Amino acid sequence: MNLSRLPAVRRAQAPEAPALTDDTRGTLSNAAFADLIERYARHFADHGIGVGDIVAVKLPNRSELVVALFAAWRLGAALTPVNPALTEGETRYQLTDAGARLLVVEGPPADGSGAVPLTVPQPVTVLTLDDLAAPAPRAVVLPEPSADPEAGGDNLALVIYTSGTTGRPKGVELLHRNLDAMTEAMIESMKMTAGERPHSLLILPLFHVNGIVVSILSPLRAGGQATIMGRFSASNFFTVLEKSRPTFFSGVPAMYAMFANLPPEVQPDTSSLRYVICGAAPMPPQLIEVVEKRYGVQLIEGYGLSEATCASTVNPLDGVRKPGTVGLPLPGQTVAIMGEDGEPITDGRVGEVVIGGPTVMRGYLGRPEETARVLRDGWLYTGDLGRLDEDGYLILVDRVKDMIIRGGENVYPKEIETVLHDHPAVFEAAVVGRPDAVMGEVPVAFVSLRDGAQAAPEDIDAFLAGRLAPYKRPVAVILVPSVVKNPVGKIDKPMLRRHALMPLD
Repeated sequence: MNLSRLPAVRRAQAPEAPALTDDTRGTLSNAAFADLIERYARHFADHGIGVGDIVAVKLPNRSELVVALFAAWRLGAALTPVNPALTEGETRYQLTDAGARLLVVEGPPADGSGAVPLTVPQPVTVLTLDDLAAPAPRAVVLPEPSADPEAGGDNLALVIYTSGTTGRPKGVELLHRNLDAMTEAMIESMKMTAGERPHSLLILPLFHVNGIVVSILSPLRAGGQATIMGRFSASNFFTVLEKSRPTFFSGVPAMYAMFANLPPEVQPDTSSLRYVICGAAPMPPQLIEVVEKRYGVQLIEGYGLSEATCASTVNPLDGVRKPGTVGLPLPGQTVAIMGEDGEPITDGRVGEVVIGGPTVMRGYLGRPEETARVLRDGWLYTGDLGRLDEDGYLILVDRVKDMIIRGGENVYPKEIETVLHDHPAVFEAAVVGRPDAVMGEVPVAFVSLRDGAQAAPEDIDAFLAGRLAPYKRPVAVILVPSVVKNPVGKIDKPMLRRHALMPLD
């Protein structure tokens, strides 16, 4: 279905049932949710927004961001969410690149100056939440929704900007049919049913496709609800969880590492959870085991990327789960391993992971050459190295660009990181390549330790010596308070590569 119809369908079916809950508005029923969407849509239309336009939203995690999303769709427009942490210059870049006509922001600065929070490119109109809270213009007439639930499937729905680790951020164009296929696959694979009333606790940022698709659109489409946590904090997360009683949440490895490192006396009631999901980056099998045993939950690891509308593989909810893999292809998608010669690899060797199916993006907005590089012969080339085991489970080896070639030998940082996580003192670990005049490139490890743990670099190096071949061992182990991450929670390897070039103290 075209998800722009979803709020009206939910209002007709169960007007008083909860839709969204957050820290500021409390709970919005289906009827209140749909009414608020209509109000926002009238304000948007009053400022000229219509079919084919792009609305930008720069808000923290709160219900109004979701309302603005559906309001844009109500008018046939698309939405691009902007990371609230972006600087003014970075925000202007995204608005200009996306061709946004309207920007929704939280409000004027706290100093009471009343000024617009940032300078935006023309002809972008800025609306604050206070502006949108005002009565909608009565003269504005909204277009009648199509009677065909599938209509508009090829229309642009979302423009999600990549984190920009390989250059300036690119806008990933996701169509309504991409979102339809992705939410349908999530509902089927995670067995979300209206009778169970799936209830997600959103802790990932809503400027990222995982937060939008997995934690908002999928449970809403399945007849459930979502609770939005405004600002993630490991110290009070379980307080929110015990109060809201969700059936699942989706996180990233860094969050689960924080949970695993909480004091032993933290023993929350997690009985409402059917499962928890981990994505965005590979999770060490050791950490999966610790989290599952400590909190009594089933942790489902999956794999995907924005260019494929979020998820492409997942370990089965009610089947064989293989820690260390990211599972089997989701319904409707095909995952294969491609060799450098462009031929599929079927014998378990390592190659580039490629994805086919209805969730693959239309392309990068305004970048035909970059689109052509990743969309070839019906496949999305992910830039990830992996292999398929004998049962078809995907094992990620590394990013193509992260692989280190040391004196002609391929070194995969993920393999070293997995061994580092076996050390009892290691909390997080990341390995990157550093240029070397003789070997071409050599691995360097950045390691943070568990609270109260002690280990010197030479101790960790000795630990690796018995577990890795000499050519795989890092030339340096650098202890850091925490391993730097990007806004989505992934370890920021481009930043670490820059740090690896700095002289050691």
